[in-house]
Amino acid sequence: MNKTNTEAAEFVSKLIGQIRTEDKFEVIVCPPFTALEKICDITSGSNIKVGAQNAFYEDKGAYTGEISVNMLKDIGVEYVILGHSERRHIFQENDELINKKLKKVIVSGLTPILCVGEKLEEREKGLTFNVVEKQIKEAFYGLTQEEASKIIIAYEPVWAIGTGKVATPNQAQEVHKFIRDLLKNIFNEEFAKNTTILYGGSIKPNNYLGLFGKTDIDGGLVGGASLTEDFVELAKIMKEIIE
Repeated sequence: MNKTNTEAAEFVSKLIGQIRTEDKFEVIVCPPFTALEKICDITSGSNIKVGAQNAFYEDKGAYTGEISVNMLKDIGVEYVILGHSERRHIFQENDELINKKLKKVIVSGLTPILCVGEKLEEREKGLTFNVVEKQIKEAFYGLTQEEASKIIIAYEPVWAIGTGKVATPNQAQEVHKFIRDLLKNIFNEEFAKNTTILYGGSIKPNNYLGLFGKTDIDGGLVGGASLTEDFVELAKIMKEIIE
């Protein structure tokens, strides 16, 4: 819940000036609902894509305050974040609800970014893998391999979000490898290899390089740093890594 419509437009306009022709990797911005239409207009013709921070599982109806996938598609949104830790823990969204939203987003033709991750007490109890496995299996419930192949997964250790803490590259890689191995067991090795797995959790220019040099970390779900010029710096670092 950051940036007004005007602030978001100013920020993304500057962002386009810096990375609009980038084609070696995807850049997706996910502003608040109020700014989505304007940002879709501004980014039209650039390589920057637009995502929403959430969506509902019904097309329409008496669901005051919710936003449907059709509303998002109509203004040019291509991605939707689902199951973000703040949705799970502040707004009590459970795995069953996230599964319903995931199915709706996939059927609509939008690309879901599914967030999974453990809280601090769960990590301290050695439950990280248990939590992540449950979240993924519940989210994937009832999906065919073809449907599941549309999903981008983002591992976000809750204890590293907005705290300034960050998982070490080895800690992050360990969970990312676990996720990829889990996907291999659910479907097959090719499916696991082709699934994009992002890391999210206090990503900044000074820790980015160590994280994204790891084998199973494909990119970042950037929080606070996406609100500042740090985001441009992160894009430059990603370009250097690829080149």
